[in-house]
Amino acid sequence: MSTETEVGAGPTTLDDGHPGSTLPDTRENGHAPARPTTEEPRDGARRDGAAAATAPAKPARPAAPEQPGPQSNWLVPLLVLVVGMFMSVLDISIVNVAISTMQNDFGATTDQIQWVSTSYSLAEGVIVPASAWLGARLGLSRAYIFAMIGFAIFSAFCGLAWDVHSMIVFRILQAIPGGIIPVVALSMLYKIVPKKSIGGAMGIYGLGIVFAPAIGPTFGGYLVEYVDWRLIFFINVPVGVLGVLGAVFLLPRFRPETGQKFDVPGFLAIAVGAFSLLLALSEAPTWGWTSYPTLILLTVGVLSLALFVVIELEVDQPLLDVRVFTSWAFTNSLILIAIVSVGLFGVLFYIPVYLQQFQDMGAFDTGLLLLPQALVMAVIMPLAGQIYDRFGSRWPAAIGLAIVAWTTWDMATLTTDTPHGHLELILAIRAAGIGLAMMPIMTGGMASLPPEFTSNGSAFNTVVQRTSSAIGLAAMTALMTLQQAQGLADRSGLMSSATTSGTGSAASGAAGGSNSAFVQQYSMYESLQSQVFITALNDLLIVTAILTAIGVPLALLLPSGKPAAQEGPRVIEG
Repeated sequence: MSTETEVGAGPTTLDDGHPGSTLPDTRENGHAPARPTTEEPRDGARRDGAAAATAPAKPARPAAPEQPGPQSNWLVPLLVLVVGMFMSVLDISIVNVAISTMQNDFGATTDQIQWVSTSYSLAEGVIVPASAWLGARLGLSRAYIFAMIGFAIFSAFCGLAWDVHSMIVFRILQAIPGGIIPVVALSMLYKIVPKKSIGGAMGIYGLGIVFAPAIGPTFGGYLVEYVDWRLIFFINVPVGVLGVLGAVFLLPRFRPETGQKFDVPGFLAIAVGAFSLLLALSEAPTWGWTSYPTLILLTVGVLSLALFVVIELEVDQPLLDVRVFTSWAFTNSLILIAIVSVGLFGVLFYIPVYLQQFQDMGAFDTGLLLLPQALVMAVIMPLAGQIYDRFGSRWPAAIGLAIVAWTTWDMATLTTDTPHGHLELILAIRAAGIGLAMMPIMTGGMASLPPEFTSNGSAFNTVVQRTSSAIGLAAMTALMTLQQAQGLADRSGLMSSATTSGTGSAASGAAGGSNSAFVQQYSMYESLQSQVFITALNDLLIVTAILTAIGVPLALLLPSGKPAAQEGPRVIEG
């Protein structure tokens, strides 16, 4: 799809090889284009005289200000964007390492401390849909700078939190700039990087998306175990200052676009929908999936999102233009991003639990075992971008997902005695598959959109990444709980016989002053718990492997060949 257009009215055809992939070619704004109006007849046709006399003339919207185009030296501003992206994503994964330590320091209950993570996800889910509009209204570079400043300030407040309630409030405030950063950063990337280099640029940019959560357990584990958990927040301050200085002096200036009105009904609909779904998914393991609060929230969430789609198709200036989904390549890429995100974040959550609870590893040692996979991603992702620039997204995505599916299936044989070296190797190979697939999938989907839809595409990308990881983790937790309950029920006979034996021995032990029977019974219970958890985890890994394998044929539907060669000329209907 060429970035150049002829002057004229008519739809833009997205040449992604699938019928129905059309978007109106409206370049009025870099954000969400207004709905096209019907043109007047050209060849002497006249309107009805009375209507022409009474209908007021519609004022012309101001032309969008001229914005910076692709830069010859795009690497330096790209690195500035990577700093912000890396900081915002790292914070999500690194906080999880410190949750139990925070709980002890604050004297909080388990339900209370969970809201340190849940509140951030909810607030971010609400702000992300509005981020594209904020980027256009303030100017992308200014919005990025303000978001970096806000993230650094509220990170410092989190480090100063005096109880769990203040921490939750500061996490909500931190999530607002945290949700804006990825949307405006990705929008700027597509404006400053030449199309021929977009794959390599996305490979570097992807380090913030995938490498940050992979290295989070190592970095966070060291700070929590050997220094102070509050440093996981304070560390964002110098990084944020560095990012702001880089943005001020090195990023091109994007001017505000004042013609775009804020779509209040659309924002309220998607905010209620995202909040309801994320809250339901976060609390369902505690409330129960069939409880009234969970069912009500799920129903409200689905209905609100359906209302959002209706509103966006009707208003002249939508908050997020849902017409991007008429591009099959873009829609398919979002499905694949969801699959990769579920597999990535689910395994990153449960493997540390397995290592710490059933192989008696500390937080830092667990992080060290997971470090090789992070290093592999750091090497593979830029290479994957170069591969995309040469071959397109189809083959790297399909091969990468196949690797992830195979290695996840191989991991589904965990025991309490699984050698650390074997697990490190499998995780590293799996990371190579994720690194090979992730950026070509995202880049191929975004490349199928006209430039004026980039902000909408980046917002939907961020929404899918965040919500799919939350949905996937909630579903995995529910599956783990169900499998563990079933496993304990299946082995209840073993515990009953052990209890009966232990009771008889306890009576004689009490007379003889021995408690060996109780020790034996407790040891058997611990062994049973370990068996049940690891069996459930292996079942979970099998499900994840199957889900990832389903993505392979979908990846084969992505465009192939050099990206420039995939795109035909825009069809101008006059």
